Amino acid sequence: MSNEDQTPENTPNENPEEMVNPLSDPAEDNIVNIEEAVNLAPDQIIATLEAELAETKDRTMRALADAENTRKRAIRDRDDAGKYAIANFARDLLDFSDNFKRALDSMPEDTAPAVKDGLSAMDRELQNVFDRHGIQKIEPLDEPFDANFHEVLFESPVPGKAKGTIIQVIEPGYVIKDRLLRAAKVGIAKAEEPQTDPGAKIDIQG
Repeated sequence: MSNEDQTPENTPNENPEEMVNPLSDPAEDNIVNIEEAVNLAPDQIIATLEAELAETKDRTMRALADAENTRKRAIRDRDDAGKYAIANFARDLLDFSDNFKRALDSMPEDTAPAVKDGLSAMDRELQNVFDRHGIQKIEPLDEPFDANFHEVLFESPVPGKAKGTIIQVIEPGYVIKDRLLRAAKVGIAKAEEPQTDPGAKIDIQG
């Protein structure tokens, strides 16, 4: 066969630099090319990878923390919904309870004992219902004023009472579990005003 009969397909590749080594790793060759392209030293590459790893770890930890906070918030909201589901209903009953108690206290002396006993039993049962559902009355007489649970209606100086001491409960308050339903309306002692001696002489220097 003559040289003219050899087709390009049959012509052997005589350039050894263009021959592909079947044992070479293309990914490794790519890394080498990238290293050569950016001209980074191995320690620089390691430092870059470590920085990227630290950043990825930080993002992962933040995502996990957000997920945990969301989970805890969901649990807290579920528990609150269970504990305070009757809060609005209970708040509507407070005025009825107060008026019922006032009616008991203002009954005439000649009211039949059976009527008094029956109404008193109803009042006690209502308070027992409140207790079973964690609804507690606040009657803070002689206690220090607490703005979280008390509402001041008046202040008055009272001998022997420290400033801020509750001297009268005008309307009791209520809490459900640890949440305020209604603040107690109270009067508190205020600091006594210093008394001046009407007979004291005023020394005017002139």
